[in-house]
Amino acid sequence: MMTSLFPNPKPVIGMIHVGALPGTPANTQSVAEITDLAVREAALYRDAGVDGIAIENMHDVPYLRGNVGPEIVAAMAVIGQAVKRESGLPVGVQILAGANLAAMAVAHAAKLDFIRAEAYVFAHVADEGLLQSSAAELLRYRKQIGAERVQVWTDVKKKHSSHAITADISLGAMAETVKFMRGDAVIITGSVTGDAPKLADVAEAKGHCHLPVLLGSGVDSQNLAEFFPAADGFIIGSHFKVNGHWANTVDAGRVQQFVSQLRQLRQSL
Repeated sequence: MMTSLFPNPKPVIGMIHVGALPGTPANTQSVAEITDLAVREAALYRDAGVDGIAIENMHDVPYLRGNVGPEIVAAMAVIGQAVKRESGLPVGVQILAGANLAAMAVAHAAKLDFIRAEAYVFAHVADEGLLQSSAAELLRYRKQIGAERVQVWTDVKKKHSSHAITADISLGAMAETVKFMRGDAVIITGSVTGDAPKLADVAEAKGHCHLPVLLGSGVDSQNLAEFFPAADGFIIGSHFKVNGHWANTVDAGRVQQFVSQLRQLRQSL
């Protein structure tokens, strides 16, 4: 499924954390203003050589649990379509928190390529509350709206969450369940935004399923060489931002440095 989107092995996906959307506590901009910044960041990413882009409503904190309003879906579809048009790259979307059906609707309307889903299999407790498996409802919804081309990449034992209720289910077993539940890729993270995952977790996931395993937090220019042999791709947010903080704008120099290192490592394959 990854090779259908990305010609290069071990692709890097740059994150665009779109501005706080209308109706959310931190919103100060119109959808047009938010879209303009997202488009500028998409151009920076494209010109720096990333393989793909993902958009996310991370500034909408505090997040709703499992569902968002139509104003969020509409805004994300407008932004996603503009980012896709500007970049010409594969583009994905995540809508927090766990609003996976909304993300699928956005991806279908904006002709995006994948969604990042949390709470796809099993359940966990996040700061929004209890999030439960969405796989059955999500894939039926994808079928109903004719969006089968949209891939589902899903976190397992995701960051910013307690996994006490699934303490007897290993990360590897969860990755295997994602495959069984017809997911398209597995995402491994550290415990919070900006924290790197454990190499042992990556190995465990790959040992239990044959889906692509991407790293979804904490990979940077300093540890890329360490993680490169183990992972099938990298989703980078914080490291690509000014001063390495997720809430800042994209720093083209940081992106270019990372992509240069990645290309050198690819030559060893």
